[in-house]
Amino acid sequence: MKIAWFCIPAHGHTNPTLGLVKELTQAGHEIWYFSFEQFREKIEAAGAHFIPCDGYDFEMEDKENGARVGKDKAFATELLVSATLALDEMAAEHIACIQPDLIVSDSVAFWGKLTAMKYGLPYVCSTTTFAFNRYSAAYMKEGPFDIAKMLLSMPKINKQIKRLREKGYPVKGLLDIVQNDNDTNTIVYTSKEFQPRSETFSDRYHFIGPSIRPVQTPVEKTAEKTVYISMGTVDKDEAFYHRCIEALRDTDYQVILSMGMNAEQFTDLPDHIKAYPSVDQMAVLSITDCFVTHCGMNSASEGLYFEVPLVLFPQTPEQDAVAKRAEELGAGLRLADTSAAGIRKAVETVLREPSYKKAAMDISAGFKKCGGYKEAREFIESLI
Repeated sequence: MKIAWFCIPAHGHTNPTLGLVKELTQAGHEIWYFSFEQFREKIEAAGAHFIPCDGYDFEMEDKENGARVGKDKAFATELLVSATLALDEMAAEHIACIQPDLIVSDSVAFWGKLTAMKYGLPYVCSTTTFAFNRYSAAYMKEGPFDIAKMLLSMPKINKQIKRLREKGYPVKGLLDIVQNDNDTNTIVYTSKEFQPRSETFSDRYHFIGPSIRPVQTPVEKTAEKTVYISMGTVDKDEAFYHRCIEALRDTDYQVILSMGMNAEQFTDLPDHIKAYPSVDQMAVLSITDCFVTHCGMNSASEGLYFEVPLVLFPQTPEQDAVAKRAEELGAGLRLADTSAAGIRKAVETVLREPSYKKAAMDISAGFKKCGGYKEAREFIESLI
């Protein structure tokens, strides 16, 4: 089978796919993966042919634009249309050359879905966040102000949709692009138990569990309790890390901070607190007793897979949905007070109260029951 795969320039959307890509290529299928140079090495290591999308006026790579996308739907629509049209000629050439049997696209790499629509190819949505329909969308519910902004922006959105139709993309409106229905073949990298309202999704949705890579560099556990703190690869809130250090300075916990940035500025640390630019997160989580997290889907899932209860500090609506679900299932405590005293209180509550650990263990058991890459491969193979 020949597969064209499209993704956005984000670690959290690329990394979960790599195990499945490897599963498919080792089974003899060929994958052409449309992505960005920073991901070339890991994509090729998974056995796929890499096709660069850099240099095509791809504005979603701009971090300021990325922050605006979540707040301004007209702007987001303009960006996705511009990205699709910027890639149109290049994608057309490759599709003609590859002649794929199937297109797999990240749930927000809408140009992949549009390419499948344009060329009449079977389509699979790869969803590294929660799957959303009108029931689960309550986890990212918009207020009246957001709805009013959406209505005001509709003329701009319709103008962008017209640009797509003029280039041969058979779309009627924004919902055709951004919304999947129960007839959409979808792979979701979580369990039915963790997915909100999973009973409302059809059997075309395969909940294969989180993508967990093996521990590469083991980390020594040096105290009875280990606290791990990471705000992911995007957020660089130095002040928050400083407050975490202050909060845990006079404890006897082993504290590991993954900064996502140069950690040399964090000097004068006591021996039990270590700050790093990055860590082998699987190795750290395998010895962790409490994880202070931004609630990115991958990070939260990895923590729960290792049965680690969470202190929840989401930064975006998507992360807030993950936090809400973890909190609802009893596996995490939301950080309401971000002062040093508030951070310490939250950490100590999660460490002291056994119900958080028990809930994390239950979610982990659900993850481990999932069919994983094998189920996803067999599902994809069944479509051709």
